[in-house]
Amino acid sequence: MGNMVKEKNSLLDVKNLRTSFNNGKAKMEVVRGIDFNVQKGEILGIVGESGSGKSVMVKSILGIIPNNAKVDAGEIILDGKHIENLSKKEKRAIRGRDIAMIFQDPMTALNPLKKAGDHLIELLTRVRGMSKKEAKLEAIELLKMVGIPSPETRVDQYPHEFSGGMRQRVLIAMALACSPKLLIADEPTTALDVTIQAQILELLKKLQKENDMSVVFITHDLGVVATICSRILVMYAGMVMEEGLVNEIFYSPKHPYTKALLNSIPRVDGEKMRLKPIKGSAPSLQNIKNGCPFAERCEFAMDKCFKEVPEYKRFSATQKCMCFLTGEGDNLDD
Repeated sequence: MGNMVKEKNSLLDVKNLRTSFNNGKAKMEVVRGIDFNVQKGEILGIVGESGSGKSVMVKSILGIIPNNAKVDAGEIILDGKHIENLSKKEKRAIRGRDIAMIFQDPMTALNPLKKAGDHLIELLTRVRGMSKKEAKLEAIELLKMVGIPSPETRVDQYPHEFSGGMRQRVLIAMALACSPKLLIADEPTTALDVTIQAQILELLKKLQKENDMSVVFITHDLGVVATICSRILVMYAGMVMEEGLVNEIFYSPKHPYTKALLNSIPRVDGEKMRLKPIKGSAPSLQNIKNGCPFAERCEFAMDKCFKEVPEYKRFSATQKCMCFLTGEGDNLDD
């Protein structure tokens, strides 16, 4: 299956990425032949339940997977250059400078014994070759840029002196310290309350525009991506079930899994509706069966869904879906 959008404008191209874990007894494939790309200057949302392989997929791209994991196949092309076979040292040079990542929990991502500013200063001296004095001034500017009040004072404070939302801003400042081309945000608002979550999303959107970055935003929450992304990838059990523009996914979803995710979002407009949970739970990747991974939970599943993996069907230049049932004239609407 070729890429969705013309490659000439893409910053990152990932083709047939496969990553597995080995627990000594068995090999477990967690990322199962994924193709996607990120366009220059776009915010791409990657959505799926916990355990769908979203984080492992991006960590495979960055080269930060655990020792018992291995990228078995795949091409990773960043700004026209293949990076899949680079050494650890070469990958380290790309991290921070070309690709930066914001992790889920700011408390574990920041060293509690180090001042907020020192996290930034260390990064700026190492990656950008600044002197300590220059780096401290730049650190203050970065804290200011992400909306931290009194950055001159805050730069000398420790992580525990910051609220959760402010710690998340420090992480964003760290991610942006070296003006990366691509920012990967892995569930960056999960630990925050809704109001702060909205502020962080606004901030990311604003910084993406100002710095003309590409952003990959990973979340289990479809409601969050609606406000920030232009395109969405829906993942399940290590595979991409559906891909499309935000409007296509929200107003014309094709895959039963995408529809089920949408049905489980609380609605604030119009009539009251009972939420429809998706029955069952995501499959354990240890005993992946043949066929479509969603078949066991899908109300439309047919015999062949349990036996073979569907081919992708294309619905527009930007939307594709992996399902036997979605074809011309098929009606999966409830």
